Amino acid sequence: MNIGYVREKVINDEYFYSRHGDIERQNDNLSVLDVAEAMLTGRVLEEYKDIGRGESCLIVGFTNSGKPVHVVCGLNENSLVIITVYIPGPPKFKNPYERG
Repeated sequence: MNIGYVREKVINDEYFYSRHGDIERQNDNLSVLDVAEAMLTGRVLEEYKDIGRGESCLIVGFTNSGKPVHVVCGLNENSLVIITVYIPGPPKFKNPYERG
């Protein structure tokens, strides 16, 4: 999965949140627009092979206000599914780009 594909899906509104992804978005007080901004300006940080649920990736991006956001997304037929969303921080991440 590449960032161009992700951006195309976001621009064309061909994506949706899993239940877990939407709960996590709300838990970190991120708006739907915040997440879209991060996906449109971000880059793929990690790619995950298909191990039974399909191919997925971790995107790191920033909101227009500069807040870092991680988005894990995968494929679901012709749509992009947002699996989880969170603001990266210690102990799992030293910074938005490095694991802790």
